[in-house]
Amino acid sequence: MTEDITTDSFDPSTAGPARQPYIGGGLRRVMRLVAIGLMLAMTSSCGYNEIQVKDENVKAAWAEVLNQYQRRYDLIPNLVKTVQAFAKQEREVLTEITNARSRVGSIQATPELVNDPAAFAKFQQAQSSMGSALSRLMLVVENYPDLKSNENFRDLQAQLEGTENRIAVARNRYIKSVSDFNSTVRVFPNNLTAKIFGYVTKPSFQPENEEAISKPPEVNFE
Repeated sequence: MTEDITTDSFDPSTAGPARQPYIGGGLRRVMRLVAIGLMLAMTSSCGYNEIQVKDENVKAAWAEVLNQYQRRYDLIPNLVKTVQAFAKQEREVLTEITNARSRVGSIQATPELVNDPAAFAKFQQAQSSMGSALSRLMLVVENYPDLKSNENFRDLQAQLEGTENRIAVARNRYIKSVSDFNSTVRVFPNNLTAKIFGYVTKPSFQPENEEAISKPPEVNFE
């Protein structure tokens, strides 16, 4: 006796969605690490990391410039007071240096100043006026032997001389760091990365005499 075997026909229209191959957690982690590695390689090759490092170098150099100029700014009141005690008649030069200090103090010297060429130029002009006023004051001091021999004044002399030297060194470092940064953001493909992230060239000190950067003003009362 033959037994009939009924076979159900397969209807693809009634079948559910095909199962996707399972990707284990280990494989996902590997793929994620590969993606991160590719991203890091891309950011490195396009100069992003290099720009970041050199931007931080500029910030550090600028902070030191501000620190040394602040030291000079803080010395002025005692210097003027000491000179005034011996040379009250030198009212014009004393007023000049006081006004120059006021102009310096009116400028908000912040880390962001290096990203604003106009504000940077104003800062440099004010500091240059301060230096000129100090130089003129020192010439006047030569006419007052008693002032030159005053202990308080000689102490201020040493502090000012040291500060002027530190200013010159700090300016030099800033100029070099800005030059390095500006060169980096100008070359390809770094210039494309800089444009995307908003990095532009930074202003630097522009002395009338290039030697002014490496040679601080003489503060000598001997």
